[in-house]
Amino acid sequence: MRNSQIEIRRTSGAVGAEILGVDLAHPLDPTTLGTIRDAFHRHSVVFFRDQDMTPAQHIAFAEQMGSIVVNRFFTPVPGHPKIAEVRKEPGQAANIGNIWHTDHSYDQIPALGSILLAREVPPHGGDTLFASMALAYDALSPGLKATLAGLHAVHSSRHVFGVQSGAAKRGAGRLKNAELATQDAIHPVVIRHPDSGRKVLYVNPDFTTHFEGWTKEESKPLLDTLFRHAARPDFQTRFSWREGSIAFWDNRATWHYAVNDYHGERRLMHRITLEGVALSAATESSSST
Repeated sequence: MRNSQIEIRRTSGAVGAEILGVDLAHPLDPTTLGTIRDAFHRHSVVFFRDQDMTPAQHIAFAEQMGSIVVNRFFTPVPGHPKIAEVRKEPGQAANIGNIWHTDHSYDQIPALGSILLAREVPPHGGDTLFASMALAYDALSPGLKATLAGLHAVHSSRHVFGVQSGAAKRGAGRLKNAELATQDAIHPVVIRHPDSGRKVLYVNPDFTTHFEGWTKEESKPLLDTLFRHAARPDFQTRFSWREGSIAFWDNRATWHYAVNDYHGERRLMHRITLEGVALSAATESSSST
């Protein structure tokens, strides 16, 4: 019987764990929910295999984890507006998410996490990489940590999903509402994670444009240094998808990157995003590292 013996296996030394023995298609008891939440907070991204779920069951599981926020820019699954399609057709060259990023950092209150379910996967390729931004922060030098303390950064949806963006021009029906891509948000560069309490580096190459009070030209060298640092392989795990696989990641604590190495093949994923809380800056006077 599933859910009777839950096993958690780390997928790397840095970030991520696979949870075995759980059937997410049915309501979960409080103990199982607590185990999943604890693993999520501890490992920042958790994976499940062989989940045979309808869209309604996908939504029901997500609602046990939090409140759902509907994405403005992705095409929804027919009949299920709470689920966004992440699709690449055989004739399309570009995929969605082929740059390190964290979802919804352009919102005033960024997303808690995303729950991605594989519906159709190519026979090879199409993996997703995840990177720990807590480890990325921990590995910074004391001098750079001091430089970042108190800094805030601007995040925007305009250049990614807006009318003039490359994604909008290449969307081919996969993206919508480009005229609504007017979100700009300012967040601390180093946040205190609202659940774990860890210090986390909160900038990303896709949505972060510059530091508050700095020009983009002034910001670029330091941002590029942070982006290169945070993309180090020793902060990462790599997940190979199968039909029915699920990844549930923490958008406050990780980056992710969708590898585009399956040209001529179809890949269809269903994604639900969960509402988060306002982010607070980490302070040097706090007791946690």
